[in-house]
Amino acid sequence: MSQTVDRALSILPLLAQGPADLGQVAERLGVHKSTALRLLRTLHEHGLVYRQQDQRYRLGARLFALAQEAVENLDVREIAHPHLVALNEQIGHTIHLAVYEESEVLYIDKVESRYPVRMYSRIGKPVAITVAAVAKLLLADLPEAERRTLAEKLDYPMYTSRSIPNSAAFLKELAVVREQGWATDLGGHEESINCIGAPVRGADGRVVAAMSVSAPNVVVTAEELLTLLPVVRRTADAISREYSGVVSPQQKTGPQKEVS
Repeated sequence: MSQTVDRALSILPLLAQGPADLGQVAERLGVHKSTALRLLRTLHEHGLVYRQQDQRYRLGARLFALAQEAVENLDVREIAHPHLVALNEQIGHTIHLAVYEESEVLYIDKVESRYPVRMYSRIGKPVAITVAAVAKLLLADLPEAERRTLAEKLDYPMYTSRSIPNSAAFLKELAVVREQGWATDLGGHEESINCIGAPVRGADGRVVAAMSVSAPNVVVTAEELLTLLPVVRRTADAISREYSGVVSPQQKTGPQKEVS
């Protein structure tokens, strides 16, 4: 039964490349045409594939409806929160999760630092969009024309001497962030606060959220905070995999038995 399910599911990525006839499906699966036909008929009955008038098969509308419904019901905060808590327990600093909505970047989750010095950020509050690491990550992923239009509309308050002063500098910073895949705010919003961030991506590779780790200079220097970048990126990647439904190698093989 598991082999049958595996073969049936293997048909879907094949048809995602374009319509295929019975012979092509059978050849790709390495099975007889009668076996391929049974699989295709079952998928067709469930609306996952559709047989065209030329007798070729393509992906069915039901598959797209299911995918859209699944995306709409995904809650990136719910998925990310356990990962953020685990990271906080490991490093101790304040952790934020943010999304881009209607030209604003908003915090949707926060795990407080275990140190006495606390940050005044709040869930639901817009971030300083021209300097925050999470904002840079989210805006860097926008299409170039949209990115440029937005940058030219923004105001550029000089919160500190390290704040980004204008749209040209902001676009240059976003290009760097887009290329390297991570971002920083080293005293751009508050002189005494440093921040590093990494993107959370969906199944299509687009950035759906951004997470960051922030700490004041009195707790950790900017240089020391930057050494945490690998673990921050690993956490963001783990959230991305879970959000996208990507199976890890450990999940594929199952738990390994200990050898005594």
